Amino acid sequence: MRLQRQVVDYALRRRSLLAEVYSGRTGVTEVCDANPYLLRAAKYHGKQSSVMCPICRKEPLTLVSWVFGDHLGPVSGSARTAEELVLLATRYEEFAVHVVEVCRTCSWNHLVKSYLLGLPQSPKGAPRTRAARKGARTASE
Repeated sequence: MRLQRQVVDYALRRRSLLAEVYSGRTGVTEVCDANPYLLRAAKYHGKQSSVMCPICRKEPLTLVSWVFGDHLGPVSGSARTAEELVLLATRYEEFAVHVVEVCRTCSWNHLVKSYLLGLPQSPKGAPRTRAARKGARTASE
């Protein structure tokens, strides 16, 4: 079963932004602006990657996954580990995951990819399956 759906990779945007920084058209302070909440999430919920920070080159980047969805309730807008994502995907309807790379040294951060997880939503007006109707009572009962 494929878990991730509608995957969007932001590698081209990242490459373009880094080219602007390296050429001097964009300042380092404009791209090294991670929110303290993101840095804290990287420390406690992040997963270290094998990619070194493209700005300071002092440490590997940390990947942080953020979840967003109407059905998640208070969980929406929070950072989650890979194990928690699998658990959420089995319990909730479709929700979005945004993976951000962050350097805990210089505060570089960039959206790496986004995708959908969770139980796919059935189209409105779609007929219910026979299994779903099996235990349902009818008007004549």
